Amino acid sequence: MEIKDRILSQAQQLFMRNGIKSVSMDDIAADLGMSKKTLYKWFENKDQIVEGVMTRHLLEAQHDCERMQAQATSAVDELFGMMNWMRQQFSEVHPSIFYDMQKFHPSTWQLWLDHKQEYILEQITDNLRRGMSEELFRADLDVPVLARLRLAQIELAFNPDVFPPRQFDVQRLQQVIIEHYMLGIASLKGHKLINDLRHVTEQE
Repeated sequence: MEIKDRILSQAQQLFMRNGIKSVSMDDIAADLGMSKKTLYKWFENKDQIVEGVMTRHLLEAQHDCERMQAQATSAVDELFGMMNWMRQQFSEVHPSIFYDMQKFHPSTWQLWLDHKQEYILEQITDNLRRGMSEELFRADLDVPVLARLRLAQIELAFNPDVFPPRQFDVQRLQQVIIEHYMLGIASLKGHKLINDLRHVTEQE
């Protein structure tokens, strides 16, 4: 299992840096300093590696989200924790990742879709309801609509037709998008807390 984990860890780094399509089984074997024969002993093809990397990544992401949720002092604090986590995550993500998965690895793409529509949607919904109960978010929010809007925003930053990668850095996009989302759902009390955390002073 240690060898399998090492393969997945190294493959993940290559995919994040170069995109999935441009990384071959030869590249993965060479990067690991092992023969292709050894690599194929653990994985029959690249598709299995991509699926293994995604499964591993989603489990790690779930643990991180649950830890942040438990440690956050408020719904706003939780969103700031998520914003910092996403900044770190997306600093290492090649802009073609979502496109490569969708076009060349449909089973892995389905894993992501299931995770997004179930786990992530539930986390966003819980955060919205928490913020409303804390009076940090507006009491009149349409939670089902806003939760799905936020979900769509995550992938929007990776859409090259909307945000060409040469013009827009993914980290910058995610930060601007989530700040815009937060300020749109915040109550006056929440808005003040957000500005405190952003170290921004506005005229009343």
